[in-house]
Amino acid sequence: MHIAARPLRNAWVSLEPMAEKHRTDLRAACDADPRTFNELYPYSMAGEHFESGWTNLRGEAAAGRMIQYAVVVQGRCVGMTSFIGPDATNRLVEIGATYYAPDRRGGPVNPAAKRLLLAEAFEAGANRVWLKVDAINARSRAAVLKLGARQEGILRQDRITWTGRVRDTVVFSILAAEWSAVRDRLDARLAAMTAAP
Repeated sequence: MHIAARPLRNAWVSLEPMAEKHRTDLRAACDADPRTFNELYPYSMAGEHFESGWTNLRGEAAAGRMIQYAVVVQGRCVGMTSFIGPDATNRLVEIGATYYAPDRRGGPVNPAAKRLLLAEAFEAGANRVWLKVDAINARSRAAVLKLGARQEGILRQDRITWTGRVRDTVVFSILAAEWSAVRDRLDARLAAMTAAP
C-alpha cells in the first residue's frame, strides 16, 4: 500500500494537498463555527487558535504522519480532511481531521470527499480504512454510518480535548471486501444530488 499526496477531483469537490494558498480560506471556514471546535473537536482552529492549529497540522504532515487535503468547492477552500498514519505494513489508514464550514454540511461535500479518499485508499491497496468520532458528536456519527462504515466499538476516556473534557471515541471501519458495496451506495447517493454546487 502506498498513498501519496496528489489532487483528487469529482463533480462536487476537489481535494488539493494542503498548502499556504489555502490558509486564508480555511481560517474563514474554521471561524464560521467556533462552537464546534469548543464542544466537539480535540483541538481548536477557530479564532486565536488557528495559527497554532495550522502549525501543528502542518508539522504532522511534514513528519509524514498525515496527508492533508484542502476541500475546495468552486475554487475556495471550505474545509479540510486527511489521511492519518498510513500503515503500509498492515495496509490500513485512518481518514480524519475533517472539518467543513457549516454551509457545506448536509449536502454533497462530505460524501463526495469521502468517495475520493476511500477510492484512493482502496485502490492503493488498503485492507482497512478507519474513522474515529467523538462519542457526543451525533451529526458526525450519523454521517459516518450513512457512508456505509461499520461501528466497531467505543474507546472509553480515549482523549483529553483542548478544553480539558475527557472524550470517548467511537471507532468505525470499512474493509476492502466491503468497498464495492459502499462505493456503489455512495455513487447512487451522489447521483441523486444536483451536479457541482
